[in-house]
Order: sequence, then C-alpha cells, then structure tokens
Amino acid sequence: MALIVVMEDDAGTRKLVCSVLQKDGHQVADAENGALGLEMVFDLRPDLIISDVQMPQVNGFEMLEAVRKNPSVASIPVILLTSLQERAHMRIGMNTGADDYITKPFRPAELREAVSAQLNKLVMQASVRAMAVGTAVQTALEEQHKQLSDLYERRLAAELSERWPTGDPQSGDEKFDSATVLFAGIPEYGALAQQMSSQELASVVKKFYSSAGDTVHLFGARHMRFVGEGLLAIFVDSQDTESVNHGLRAARTALGLVDSSRNMRQYMATQFAGRNLPPFDVTVALHSGSVTLTHIAEDPLYGTPAQILPVGEAINVTMAMRKASQPHKWAISASASMLRSVTGGVKTGGRAMVELAGLTAPMDVAELTGLAL
Repeated sequence: MALIVVMEDDAGTRKLVCSVLQKDGHQVADAENGALGLEMVFDLRPDLIISDVQMPQVNGFEMLEAVRKNPSVASIPVILLTSLQERAHMRIGMNTGADDYITKPFRPAELREAVSAQLNKLVMQASVRAMAVGTAVQTALEEQHKQLSDLYERRLAAELSERWPTGDPQSGDEKFDSATVLFAGIPEYGALAQQMSSQELASVVKKFYSSAGDTVHLFGARHMRFVGEGLLAIFVDSQDTESVNHGLRAARTALGLVDSSRNMRQYMATQFAGRNLPPFDVTVALHSGSVTLTHIAEDPLYGTPAQILPVGEAINVTMAMRKASQPHKWAISASASMLRSVTGGVKTGGRAMVELAGLTAPMDVAELTGLAL
C-alpha cells in the first residue's frame, strides 16, 4: 500500500485521518504543523500528502508551494483539508498546484475516495493509453467504418435508439452504483430556431446528432436517448470495455462531440453563407453517481413500445450542471466526483463553485480540456 504524510494541527482530525488510512492498509506519518510535515516529505518521499490549510509555522499553501518548487518531490499529489469558511480560498490552492481538496467535516468515505483517486493516477494513465488500442474501441472503429456512415443518412436522429441494447423489459431494472452521465446540448438552439426554417434546423440537428450518436456508440455507452434538443448518455463499466473505465470513456466522448461541433460550424458557414446565423456550438456536462435504468414494458392497449428510462439524482444533477455552467463558457464541464474517477487521465482548466437548483450547497465543477496523454 501507499506511504502517506498527514499534516493537521487539530489532534482529533489528525487522529481520524490517520485511523482511516491505516485501516485501509496505508503507512502513515503524521505531523502537527506544516514545518514538521515538510521535513517528513523531503525525508520520506511519500506517495501522497494530506494537509490542513490553516496550520502554525507553515500553512498548507506555503507547504504546497515549497513542495512544487522542489524537483525531488514536486510530482507528489497533495490533498488539502479545509473548513467550509475557507472554501472560497480553495482556488488559491488549486492554482498553486493542489490535486484535490476535502471540506471539513468530512466522512471517511469522502477521504477514501479522494485518496484512491490520487493513488490510481498511474492506473488511469495506463487506461488512457489502452483507449487507443483497447479491444472494444478498436472493434467499434472497424465496424463503424463499414456500416454507420450511410445508416444515418437514411434515418432521423430519433431512430438512433434502435442501435442500443434494450434488454428484456420483463427482466427488471438495472442499478449501477457507479456510472458517468453525459448530457450534451446546443446552447444557441433557440436562436437558431428563430432564424432558420424548421426544415433547415431539422437537417442541421440531424447531421450533428448522427455524428454524435456514432461517437457515443463508439466509446461504449450503455444507454443513450434524446431529451429535447439534448443528448443523454450513460456510461458504466462492463466486460467488453474493462480496459477503460466509464469516466474516461465519457470524457473521450465529450471531447469527440466538441470536435464534431467544430466541423458542424464549418459546414454551416458554407451551407448558409451570408445568413449571419449564431455560431453552432455544443456544451457537455459530465457527472458520476448512481443510475438506474428502468425498463418500461410495452403497453399493447395504447401501442406504447418497450423502452428504458434512466433515473436517479445523477441524471438531474448533470442536466442542471450543464445549464448552470454556461456562463463560464466551458465546452465541457465536469463535477468533482467525475474528475476523481479519472484522476491522472484528463486535463482541466477553470474551476468554480456552481449553484444548482435543488442542492443545498454549491457544486464543485471544473472545465475538462483534454486527455492527459
């Protein structure tokens, strides 16, 4: 297991952190202030540092700066501990080079999740490489190259669902304790609808979501459906995609959708030259949590076909997060829980606390800008 240095001036919190880590099999060295903790870091070269922000002699930010300036320990991941009152200052820590932070008081499960994410960085980086050659991705590439390019020229975007595994509606619901939800939409859809005929808009939406559906399918989504003008996709771990976890596949899908939107923008500039239409863009939100795929049986009386309905708080949070993140002008926004599941596998940009309707506290959201490798 890992060697972890813990710096915390509060004896009770320090004992709790050490107890949780030792129970999980980690070796722990603890310090009651930042100065002593820094000495331990330079002497022991630990796998991970967990540090309070407000400490005597050397505070957490100063400790972090000293670590990042020393080449021998600069790459060690750092998790900061902060109180709710200090939360507004966490941007300082993230900009200085912190890898994650936990707000006090915290549950042992939160600590374990954050620690596991940092220690799994090497595994995640291997997954990024596996994505390029993984069996599921490679097989899908070969199949899609042969079959899918013509398929969507003949079908409406709403018919995409025919490609997805529906399961037996009688077999009961499917519950996934860990899944990544992707929700993508066209922020200028309303403005485009005002300046284009319904036929023109339908052709544009069809062309974009045809490509988007290919991308979602390619990276192994378990389920996909359209919600208004938006696209909702659920990614879970499965045997045929075991080399790449669901969060990383969802991230790669989001990046692919953004690339597709750029191509769509060029297409519209040519197809509708001189119309001065709003730019075509897509914004994507990613969030991890539990999801249930509810199987709704066919109703012969009303002619309603069997279908799958994704439900759970993670669905609602993802859709709300995409809308709430739009003022930041991020193409892809990702929640902290999603980013922890892919720590070491993606690059991030801006970070903000976003207010979401229905949640009592703001959500920590960051801009996802690319894959790490």
